Amino acid sequence: MSKLTILLAFIILVACNTTKDSPAEGENTYRPDYHYTPEKNWVNDPNGLVYLDGEYHLFYQYNPFGDTWGHMSWGHAVSKDLRNWEELSLALPEYTNADSTETMIFSGCAVVDSLNTSGFFGPGFTKGLVAIYTSNVHKNDKGLKQHQSLAYSADKGRTWTYYDKNPVLDIGMKDFRDPSVFWYEGKWKLVAVKPHEYIAQIYESANLKDWKLLSEFGKMGDTAKIWECPSLFPIPVENSDQKKWIMMISSAGEDTKFTGMQYFVGDFDGKRFTPQKQDGIFRVDEGKDFYAAIPYNNLPASQNKPVIIGWANDWMYANQIPAEGSRGMFSLPRKLSLRNDNGVYKLIQVPLFSESIPTQTLSLNASDLAAGKTIDMEGNSYRLNLTIDLTDVKGFLIELLKNEGESSVLSYDVASKTLSFDRTKSGKVSFHEKFASVDAMKVAPKSNQLMLDIFVDNAIVEIYANGGEKVMTEQVFPTKSKGQVVMSRK
Repeated sequence: MSKLTILLAFIILVACNTTKDSPAEGENTYRPDYHYTPEKNWVNDPNGLVYLDGEYHLFYQYNPFGDTWGHMSWGHAVSKDLRNWEELSLALPEYTNADSTETMIFSGCAVVDSLNTSGFFGPGFTKGLVAIYTSNVHKNDKGLKQHQSLAYSADKGRTWTYYDKNPVLDIGMKDFRDPSVFWYEGKWKLVAVKPHEYIAQIYESANLKDWKLLSEFGKMGDTAKIWECPSLFPIPVENSDQKKWIMMISSAGEDTKFTGMQYFVGDFDGKRFTPQKQDGIFRVDEGKDFYAAIPYNNLPASQNKPVIIGWANDWMYANQIPAEGSRGMFSLPRKLSLRNDNGVYKLIQVPLFSESIPTQTLSLNASDLAAGKTIDMEGNSYRLNLTIDLTDVKGFLIELLKNEGESSVLSYDVASKTLSFDRTKSGKVSFHEKFASVDAMKVAPKSNQLMLDIFVDNAIVEIYANGGEKVMTEQVFPTKSKGQVVMSRK
């Protein structure tokens, strides 16, 4: 498909856009201040995270026609610092095939083909971008097959051409998707999933076009929901020169009715991923609203740790959240490392955020909590950086976004070492019967202190405990535009 065809498709999509008009002045749309979301319409999985010439690219699943799932195409935004984002034109629109079937552009990745292994670019050109995506073929809304296809760009992702010999990887399955590609030891490696079989397949190619199956990994960990959005990448171990490999898989959450993410740590020999022995399921995020995270490709040398971005939503209620006109957003970027915990490697996640976020930094002890502390916030977008001394304390409560009878309650119980988040009275909760909930995670204090970095951004709360040892992401929909923070002893 030519660049002209893609441009015409984009013009048609814009002309047909049926997104609702902008809300009345003062109406709360729950748009975040410092989490990226496009101006309008539906988004889900991040795709094609790649860095090139000073720009971090964020492609994503996008519906150009409205604010619920459908017409999957790739939206596009860029940033120079992973904090401030500029939305660009639609990158890869869905298209109609010669046999009248339609192809939606499902999840995938993007790489910089600096050696022109694909042959898509001119001699000596080192900045070509290649997108590897799942081409989802359907007719009358019935899925027929999924395979992996290519598109390429010679102008830093501003315009794209679909490869005229797509697909490049087809195993004849109705569900086979979400390619993640990286360069390793002189070859391209690709990880994709057979979702209903709980299997990730690893392939190899010299040119991004011809793929050979190397190995399979799977049928372990969480298999309560289908496997999606796999990624495999090296990750440093803190306080050492060691690196391990991590396999991330999107599947179910701790409450298996909901979606979530799990990870495995192990070794990769260029062909096969071998996981460490682990006790139980390792969750990337303990909340209900973090899914489909993938890592950046081609990071600059100054970035010595992998960086991921996830979709901050849950398939249980994603189409119903009360954010009409602009449904879905992305998490803060997270920098990753591993910590060696008595021979078992655990994930550490550190948020990358703008220093301009209004921040309250507090150290609290038993006396402070007994007396209680109330902070009147100017809005519903801020950061709380807390160090809490648990000496002579059985627990504590932090009420976020508190206004009249509403609040989102973060609580800690010292005896059970459990941090809980209660959104049952957080505001709008009745839009879906499963939304009102309480989630919990085990967090042990350090030197009898608990450190919490809490990011509140209108309709999302990200909680990083003890320097990112545990993370919880939850959506909330308060009805008031200003709320208090109230801290007290349990």
